[in-house]
Amino acid sequence: MTDDDLKLFHQEMADVRPIDDSGRAILTQRETPTPGQLYRRESAQRGNAFDENRLPTAFVEFVHPEAVISFKRDGIQNGVFRKLQQGRYEIEAMLDLHGLTVEQARHEVYRFIRDCLRNDVRSALISHGKGRGNKEQKPLLKSYLTRWLPMFSEVMAFHSAQKWHGGAGAVYLLLRKSEKQKEKTRERLGLSSGKPVP
Repeated sequence: MTDDDLKLFHQEMADVRPIDDSGRAILTQRETPTPGQLYRRESAQRGNAFDENRLPTAFVEFVHPEAVISFKRDGIQNGVFRKLQQGRYEIEAMLDLHGLTVEQARHEVYRFIRDCLRNDVRSALISHGKGRGNKEQKPLLKSYLTRWLPMFSEVMAFHSAQKWHGGAGAVYLLLRKSEKQKEKTRERLGLSSGKPVP
């Protein structure tokens, strides 16, 4: 830079004053994000990419930690549902969601239901807890499961488990029979096309 350039620079900058920083904001240490903020962030990070798992993680209505959750599709016989309520079906598959975030649980539940269907599982148990491990003491996973499970057309019914299977911290599932299982039942009962074989 020549002397003329330096002189010109000082002339141009003569009326420039430093910014007064006395009114600047002092940032304090950030608090840990709430579960709601974390879920919204995770949802935003998922973006608009295609995801066949359509289980939502937006707002959910909380259920009481000790509430019995229950659902039955039309057409399920009362005796079948009562047997599910009483925990009398053999549990063929189990999923434990303890310690997972809502987003992790969303993926695990979706994968679990798909795996059950692929392997002809009819009766399953999902252990979700009662929310005692989170800061807000709210049953997040239980509340989301109550919302998610009816979204699977293959879930015919669900009901909170008996004490020996986790009580209000777990849920029994009854899944739709696969075509292969329906055919086995027809063969066992001597039915062909739904009619008794003579």
